[in-house]
Amino acid sequence: MKALVLLSGGVDSTTCLALAKEKYGDNVLALAMFYGQKHKRELQSAQAVADYYHVQLLQMDLAQIFTHSNCSLLQNSTENIPHAAYAEQLKARQGEVVTTYVPFRNGLFLAAAASLALEYECEVIYYGPHADDAAGSAYPDCSCEFNAAMQQAVYLGSGKKVKLAAPFVDKHKKDIVAEGLRLGVPYELTWSCYEGDDRPCGKCGTCRDREAAFAANGAVDPLLENI
Repeated sequence: MKALVLLSGGVDSTTCLALAKEKYGDNVLALAMFYGQKHKRELQSAQAVADYYHVQLLQMDLAQIFTHSNCSLLQNSTENIPHAAYAEQLKARQGEVVTTYVPFRNGLFLAAAASLALEYECEVIYYGPHADDAAGSAYPDCSCEFNAAMQQAVYLGSGKKVKLAAPFVDKHKKDIVAEGLRLGVPYELTWSCYEGDDRPCGKCGTCRDREAAFAANGAVDPLLENI
């Protein structure tokens, strides 16, 4: 009985890893993806988190798939990473997906993870979509509807051997942080910022959401304590 966790090194996926460890003990693997993003801070955090939990970290390079994408997170993009809340970005883009949406990224990640799950005899894949990212279809591959469809596809396509676990798909980031604080998640090792500097920019959508989630729990993000 094994679990495979999609691990980006951020708050959501790291909390998923903590949940998987609580349930499956030592029978947990993690998978990190390089997809052509502008920096590797999140991959470094994924390795630090995996080391903390004594979990083997598999790595996969999917960068070639996104060669033609102009998503602002990617190295080949002509777009700058927006320094605005997601709601502001959606309003400015008149309901279109935000520029930090990597086309069908979760679908690709889950398909690749399903193949590895079969190879490593894992019965479940954990990943961390949540309601805040799905709101307004900013990230349509984070919605409950998307998760349900992928759940069915992975289960059938794996010969009914692999299931998806998205424990936060209908919850908010503040709920994720609350669960992580209960589990003692080492959030000081994580990285969420879309920029790759030494410190979080505090201005991009994910930085804003992260800071607000900790504040909603009466806590301070450990990455901001000395800023």
